[in-house]
Amino acid sequence: MSRSGLDGVMPLLACPHCSQGMTRLDGVVGCPAGHRFDVARQGHLSLLGSRSRTDTGDSADMVAARGDFLGAGHYRPLADAIARRVTAGPVLEIGAGTGYYLAAVLQRLAADPAADARGLAIDASRYAARRAVGAAPAIGSIVADAWSRLPVRDAVVGTVLSVFAPRDPGEIVRLLAPGGRVVVATPEPDHLAEIRTDLGLLTVDPGKVERLADSFAGRLRLVGRDDVRRLMPLSRPDVDALVRMGPSARHLAPDRLAEAIAALPEKTFVTLAVSLSVFAADDPVDGRL
Repeated sequence: MSRSGLDGVMPLLACPHCSQGMTRLDGVVGCPAGHRFDVARQGHLSLLGSRSRTDTGDSADMVAARGDFLGAGHYRPLADAIARRVTAGPVLEIGAGTGYYLAAVLQRLAADPAADARGLAIDASRYAARRAVGAAPAIGSIVADAWSRLPVRDAVVGTVLSVFAPRDPGEIVRLLAPGGRVVVATPEPDHLAEIRTDLGLLTVDPGKVERLADSFAGRLRLVGRDDVRRLMPLSRPDVDALVRMGPSARHLAPDRLAEAIAALPEKTFVTLAVSLSVFAADDPVDGRL
């Protein structure tokens, strides 16, 4: 099943103020308690609660850089690997950015007539939310804070995606339908190793994957884990976009970054190294992905 955009995901949404269901009438979305939210002309919807934060959301430049880098296909093997691990919708991506990974998942899921190929993209950045609207017709895009209660009803999501994004295990468990799954992508310590030191990128904690499993212990069961690994031949503009789209962009002076990138070879082979972990809300039949 595939339904269009925001209208398709409307039955999944909950008011950020009172948690009641939401309906849409023309350009306004509201709940029975009278809370009202305007749909942006670009097609996304802001559902921020009174305590929501958006200061952690990506800037317009970060989103543009992400669009350039992902659009060049360098992370396509990762997107395809994530898509292969999703078997049921609706699919919610937390920290969805431009909607690149969610679109890949929905494209594959739509090939199954029995699948619920609806996608809900949630991000704290309004720039990202605008971009996600156009990533795939079945995506509904929402601005919301990943560290607050998400504006989503209980037990309505078939799969949750978290790709290099923050996540609240308690909220994820609340959202998952019976039998639902969570697919999480986390960087390995050698991810981007060839440029990390020279460009002053943030380091990756070697215990990241283990802490992820601990965060879901007693809530969900780990049913599979493996790595996506390859060498990416990147030009200087590719490296520039890669750095500007990530969290290191907040800590680097643009002039110093430009100087460091200019000193790189015309083409640099950079490691993509990402761990994919899959958690299930029920006992798995076996441990395979």
